[in-house]
Amino acid sequence: MEQPKTSFASLIEKDREERTSQEWSGTFLEYLEKVRDNPEITKLAHARIYDMIMSKGVDLVGGADDPRLQRLFGDEPVKTYRFFSDEFFGMERTIQQFVRYFHSAALQGEESRQVLYLMGPVGSGKSSLVERLERGLEEAPPIYAIDGCPIREEPLHLIPRHLRREFEKMLNVRIDGDLCPICRWRLKEEFNGRYEEMPVRTVSISKRARRGIAVVPPVDPNNQDTSVLIGSEDISKLDRFSEGDPRVLDLNGAFDAGNRGIVEFIEVFKNETEYLHAILTATQEKFVPAPGRHGTVYVDECIVAHSNEAEWQKFKSDHTNEAILDRIVMIRVPYNLRLSEEVKIYSKILGKSGYRHHIAPHTLEVAAMFAILSRLAPTPKCDLMTKLRLYNGEEVVEKGRAKKIDVDELRDEAISEGMSGISTRFIVKAVDNALADSPDGITPIHIREALIAMVKGSEMPDDRRKHYLELLQDTIHKAYLEILEKEITRAFVYAYEEQAETLFQNYLDHAEAYINRTKVKDRNTREELQPDEAFLKSIEEQIAIIGTAAEGFRQEVIAYLWAATRRGEKVHYSSYEPLKDAIERKLTNSVRDISRIITKARTRDEDQREKYDQLVKNLLGNGYNSYSADVVLKYAANNLWKD
Repeated sequence: MEQPKTSFASLIEKDREERTSQEWSGTFLEYLEKVRDNPEITKLAHARIYDMIMSKGVDLVGGADDPRLQRLFGDEPVKTYRFFSDEFFGMERTIQQFVRYFHSAALQGEESRQVLYLMGPVGSGKSSLVERLERGLEEAPPIYAIDGCPIREEPLHLIPRHLRREFEKMLNVRIDGDLCPICRWRLKEEFNGRYEEMPVRTVSISKRARRGIAVVPPVDPNNQDTSVLIGSEDISKLDRFSEGDPRVLDLNGAFDAGNRGIVEFIEVFKNETEYLHAILTATQEKFVPAPGRHGTVYVDECIVAHSNEAEWQKFKSDHTNEAILDRIVMIRVPYNLRLSEEVKIYSKILGKSGYRHHIAPHTLEVAAMFAILSRLAPTPKCDLMTKLRLYNGEEVVEKGRAKKIDVDELRDEAISEGMSGISTRFIVKAVDNALADSPDGITPIHIREALIAMVKGSEMPDDRRKHYLELLQDTIHKAYLEILEKEITRAFVYAYEEQAETLFQNYLDHAEAYINRTKVKDRNTREELQPDEAFLKSIEEQIAIIGTAAEGFRQEVIAYLWAATRRGEKVHYSSYEPLKDAIERKLTNSVRDISRIITKARTRDEDQREKYDQLVKNLLGNGYNSYSADVVLKYAANNLWKD
């Protein structure tokens, strides 16, 4: 059914009405009544940001109910915040720390007087986290401010200090801060001290208009000027006003622009140390010097800084910076180390691009494998590919047993893991290059070739280049061949899932009868039969379960699945990883010979042609197009099933 078209005029009018409904203006006295009715409107910047995050909702992931999530997060569920969930992947623990900072700062404790510093490699998401907060502030309801104030300060600053305790009781709020020099002059000269008549209005936060959000890039060390932070005096007004007159002030520095919101410092440690001391005053004392001889300006803002690890280590190694370090809350923002989440990152980025080319199944997965393998630290406990799978919450099976490696121990022994390696941008550029070179679409083969070319052409140490090429040309090549063989098996086997499920159910019936020393009742004829040991062995030998080990394996399978049934979980062929692996190998072996013959044959008889055409048709149904199906089948013919 075709959706009714919305006229441009009605869309514009609706938006205007919504924005107008949020606007308010009145006197300070009228504002006090609004505060009495709703004290929440006076919240400080950190508290408003925290409430903004929490307003979208919180979910708990992990716990004992989901084996994969339990492997990822343990028995204790991890909080995920919907405010970030659509844009950030594999960063649950980092975002938890991020939100915890704002929660503590919202309570006006010590962290409300400290710089939030994000440290991580390029492209790990530091800037994106801050940008998400900035967008959230722009979308949030407007704040109340003194009308005409250049820094949009809280109207409660108008209340004289000797009356604040009484007003705090009446309004049930805490009043901090002082009037800026300009508002102080206006109150005295324009309103004769009658602060109740001062005008108040709502003001929206805007990054582009520098209202409540300010961004400070690194400043040239040879030309550092604190006016970038605190503003300056407008010399064009000095012919009309004296130098001490507040009307000559131009409060347009970053601290002024970011008041009531966020000030973001990009690559903060590229600035000279002396330049950073102004940041300390703004966070610890909540004021900054006004330009010239005009006293100080109270600021209410969250100061967020970020840079890479090399700059942080260099800054931290200088003992003269201890005072600054003591006023910093540092949060590591490493690269994502989960394969499934890395694929989501690429999909999100490509979804925002102008490319509409076909991308074959597993293409982004292969690219993500390379990125994550490059970020992992080697360990004597397992190879890198096994570590990748463990970090992805997968159960790794070896000789019919799930590999018993504590993932938390792997993380603890590699504290800096994820702080180096291939960046997301590097991968996306490789995808862009592959898409540009192949207008018919790209496959895992295309992306691997593009990555090899980029690594060879990149400026990096020789040992690192050699390591990356080994990953691409050996580790990932082998991993993709395994994926490809399973993919072709699925395309060859009629109703793959049904056949896998049938094998699974039959195995359970016969294994349970074997363990309990009972007979199997045929599902069709209802005839009672002895358990078929030959059938059980044909499954188990796929994962090297032979001889005396078979009985133990059968007991483990039945015990695991009985426990899952008691928990109310739906049991299917992929429920127990070792058995799933065995069943998939059984199906693969059952069609391996015909797969090899049909894909490698230069000429095919009628029967082979029919099967090949059905294979291609099934691949098309699984997400390939004609071009990508042809590419992967030719690759399989040349690289799989070596004679």
